[in-house]
Amino acid sequence: MNKAFFYAFLAAALYALNAPVSKLLLQSVPPTMMAGFLYLGAGAGMALLGLIRNKAGRGRQETRLTKKDLPYTLGMVTLDIAAPIFLMIGLTRTKAANASLLNNFEIVATSLIALLIFKEKIGKRLWIAIGLITLSSILLSVEDADSFQFSFGSLFVLAACVCWGLENNCTRCLSKSDPMEIVVIKGFGSGIGSVVIALAVGEGLPGWGDMLKILLLGFVAYGLSIYFYVYAQRFLGAAKTSACYAAAPFIGVLLSFIIFREVPGTLFFIALAIMIAGTRTVTLSRE
Repeated sequence: MNKAFFYAFLAAALYALNAPVSKLLLQSVPPTMMAGFLYLGAGAGMALLGLIRNKAGRGRQETRLTKKDLPYTLGMVTLDIAAPIFLMIGLTRTKAANASLLNNFEIVATSLIALLIFKEKIGKRLWIAIGLITLSSILLSVEDADSFQFSFGSLFVLAACVCWGLENNCTRCLSKSDPMEIVVIKGFGSGIGSVVIALAVGEGLPGWGDMLKILLLGFVAYGLSIYFYVYAQRFLGAAKTSACYAAAPFIGVLLSFIIFREVPGTLFFIALAIMIAGTRTVTLSRE
């Protein structure tokens, strides 16, 4: 059990690297191309781990995807093309700390889409959490506290969260299948799609040095993070794993402060307190 908790927090810590390190790399790599190679890194890395696992005979009991799963698989890949592109564009126009915290809006998007499209019930505590996280997201999207002008970059990050919220619901429909197979399909499908779009809009390929850094970040922050999350979930269940993984945006904020020396204003800390309250309420609603 202690090992499972370790893997849950490790998954959160690995994903937390995404926003601040991506913002560093975006200084020399265009956003759509960046998104593509992040997912290619996840796909390639997990495919290699899958080969090692299969040679060891550990993957034989996993359920494979079938033709019946095709609509959800296509939806998952398409949304995973759009979401990271929105996130990378957002990171070029807002602070990494803001983007890290705004990632929690994915909880709101996932819950509301589950309610409206998949007819899942939402309890009282989760409605309170949705309100708190939404309020915090609005505050984080304000560029100037005096004029209350919205940050263009924050809106892109929120758009990414909505895409990932819908993608989470598609992936939920595939949850009985092999998680490593799902990550590999996500990685190669979304990665190739994003690179094709990047080339179509005139973005150039990154240099070999940047390319290797992005692939490594994708493998760690996307591929390994999802893999450890699924591993922990099998032993801890959804509620406890989600509670651990909710630490990711706050770790991302800390890393952003360390890397960029960003000094946030009062509004950020108010939003941070509200976001912590909202995230904790989500945890309580799932216990």
